[in-house]
Amino acid sequence: MIEDCTAIIMAGGDSRRMGTDKASLLFGGQTLLQSVIATMRHLFPDVIVSVRQPRDGIDLPQVCDEQPNGGPLAGLAASLEQINTPWAFMVACDMPFVAPEVVEILAKYRLQHQAVVPVVHGHPQPLAAFYAVNCLAPLRASLAAQQNSVRGLLKQLDVRYVDEAEMLAADPLLHSFFDLDTPQDVEAAMNRVG
Repeated sequence: MIEDCTAIIMAGGDSRRMGTDKASLLFGGQTLLQSVIATMRHLFPDVIVSVRQPRDGIDLPQVCDEQPNGGPLAGLAASLEQINTPWAFMVACDMPFVAPEVVEILAKYRLQHQAVVPVVHGHPQPLAAFYAVNCLAPLRASLAAQQNSVRGLLKQLDVRYVDEAEMLAADPLLHSFFDLDTPQDVEAAMNRVG
């Protein structure tokens, strides 16, 4: 259990490429959101769900975005203001394969940084990353300037990037970072678990 951290599950996206609400999509007998909630509950004492509007059937605190169309950055800002821990682990609801061991590896790099972000195949993964509550001021400034990119925010923070080589022992195929954006992604994921 990572005691000084709250998990924030992002479940407020448009799901445009999927064509239906990703969070409520059934996958392996439960919804994608339920799957990610189950994993996060094993890792963190507190779990909240960031939503654009309240969702039915969730037995966790929900935090609504204050800024419409602010994307994950708005959800992160609203959530960081609500938590009681110095750190948050933000994860997208469409990432059902996040390995607890990978999260634990990332957690070890937090000392003296504002964010810990994994890098997979040369690409930062800001939607499966740790953020310190003290990054709230630059985050708010980005939103005020209508710069809603999480990657843009990272340029303003003290970030510890964690290369994939440091995570391979825990997740050799890096399935943790496979997100389900399209029906084709869901089919590929079903083949992985089936």
